[in-house]
Amino acid sequence: MIDLGNLNDAQKGAVMATVGPVLIIAGAGAGKTKTITYRIAHLIDTGVKPQNILAITFTNKAASEMRQRALDLLPTNITSKPMIATFHAFCVRILREYAALVGRNKSFTIMDEDDAKGLIKEIVEGFGLEAKQWESRKIKAIISREKNDGRNWQDLKGNVSSNFETTLVNIWERYEAMCLERNTFDFDDLLIETVRMLRENKNVLDTYQNLYTYIHVDEYQDTNKIQYQLIEMLAEKHKNLCVVGDGDQTIYTWRGARIENILRFESDYPNTQVIRLEQNYRSSNNIITAANAVIENNNLRQEKTLHTKNENGENIKLATLTDEKREAEFCVLECIELLDKGVKPADIAILYRANFQSRSFEEMFLRYKVPYKILGTKFYERREVKDVLAYIRASFAPESLHDIKRIINIPARGIGKVTILKLFAGQQNSLPDKMQIKINQFYELLKQVREFASHNHPSETINFILKTTGLEESLKTEGEEGIERLQNIRELASVSTAYNHLDFTEAHQALLEDAALLGDQDDLKDADEGVRLMTIHASKGLEFPYVFIVGLEHGIFPSERDGKSSKEDKEEERRLFYVAITRAKTKVYLTNTEMRMLWGERKISVPSQFIYEIPIDLIEHYQQRNEGSVNTFDELLYD
Repeated sequence: MIDLGNLNDAQKGAVMATVGPVLIIAGAGAGKTKTITYRIAHLIDTGVKPQNILAITFTNKAASEMRQRALDLLPTNITSKPMIATFHAFCVRILREYAALVGRNKSFTIMDEDDAKGLIKEIVEGFGLEAKQWESRKIKAIISREKNDGRNWQDLKGNVSSNFETTLVNIWERYEAMCLERNTFDFDDLLIETVRMLRENKNVLDTYQNLYTYIHVDEYQDTNKIQYQLIEMLAEKHKNLCVVGDGDQTIYTWRGARIENILRFESDYPNTQVIRLEQNYRSSNNIITAANAVIENNNLRQEKTLHTKNENGENIKLATLTDEKREAEFCVLECIELLDKGVKPADIAILYRANFQSRSFEEMFLRYKVPYKILGTKFYERREVKDVLAYIRASFAPESLHDIKRIINIPARGIGKVTILKLFAGQQNSLPDKMQIKINQFYELLKQVREFASHNHPSETINFILKTTGLEESLKTEGEEGIERLQNIRELASVSTAYNHLDFTEAHQALLEDAALLGDQDDLKDADEGVRLMTIHASKGLEFPYVFIVGLEHGIFPSERDGKSSKEDKEEERRLFYVAITRAKTKVYLTNTEMRMLWGERKISVPSQFIYEIPIDLIEHYQQRNEGSVNTFDELLYD
């Protein structure tokens, strides 16, 4: 028999509640994975066959950890195993088994994002449409959003209200037909096609309802509409559905996550047993007290109050710095102090709201020679940053074929690979007149950029490129990802103001040279044991003894789009702050600035409202150092 002695009362209650619907509201650091794996082992102990147990989560890492921890609790001689997988992996297994019902054979392939966009581009060209207007990335994003809301092209066909929508539906219809012809699915299809197949084939649905009589769903607050439908169908017969989650950690609504799925679980499934895991094993008491005080300001939530038996620990350190350079320097110097005390670099995390904020920290870690590691792409290696720098380089050196190749179709201009090959081979005259016009317009654009750069600062040139090339307009149509890319370009414009003291042409060349130096091969950046830099979204599920939450200013965190935010947006931003605080075990550092260079302009900063939601007796105020501060970009490179 499995030993439940090392579970607390709430965890034990969740493990023992095996019949009917169960909602486990699991606070941060409350041992939810441990609870799920013990529950699976307990079910098997009580006679449930392992093959009748299903546990679904979101990431391969989470599924792998859950699978291993469950197997460690089970006897080694069991003849079958529970199904523990991600949503997508689970659906692939079903589709392999019943491929014929969705028009494929069992050897179907799965397209990645680039494959899917390539197919859409092929269709756009086949329809004779203008590639710039019908950019594959935008079309794919629209199709993906519709699919994750449970809709297909047939649902939209009778509800079109413009020529754009009519053409979009035609592209989507052809896209689905070609996926069938080529025996392939895109990533979104894996869920929507599984749900459609189960809905249309009752005998298959019966098979899976009878097979999986006990179902577990991890991170239920992150489920979207189609995932909700899948679980609802599978659990309909036996109702032995156990979902685990925390509405206070819903931070992915922009990806389609629906907080209402967990908030309405009790009304969806009458007689639900609700169990709250509120004992936090991760953080000090002061951190937990601060987190509770912040999240209680939200209205859209289920009642839950974290507590811990851990010591009070240190107070939260709040530092208000002059500007973003001082902010980065403060964090790096505090990291050095921790490292001198024996703290491992990997035990420290710098968390920011938006990717563009990493730039000043990367430069400061390099200046002080402190190892760091970015989760995600480094600032000067980000695609959109490299694109804009390539525009500047190509404007000064049109013979730079590498740069020309990179940007000639960014944003999309309908200039394909064959055209580029002929252009580079000196065969432009052999191209159709329409294509020659496009190429000439591109080179004329580069000429305009160079003429502008000859009489303006680099920051102004970057903004000129954004507007004149159509890049800004294009990025604004790409949703959250496009806005983030636009922020990164504007941050490049901000840092470029450091060259305003130089001659215009010299300033542009200095920017290009320094970006190459900072974005290239400093060994410190790739150290495995470096201080971690990442967005708060990327930190979900991770924990660190020491956490810095930076940029706590109105408009940055909480973030706003075009100076506006709804009540729901503000609550999600607060949940994001709650997630950030609860990543920390030992100490939290908060930083904000009095002014900040944003989008090429120095602006007065307003402190984030979240700072004032933390009890003042938990705050330790930092007095700004006067020594060691850097004033110029050059110092970062050549100190």
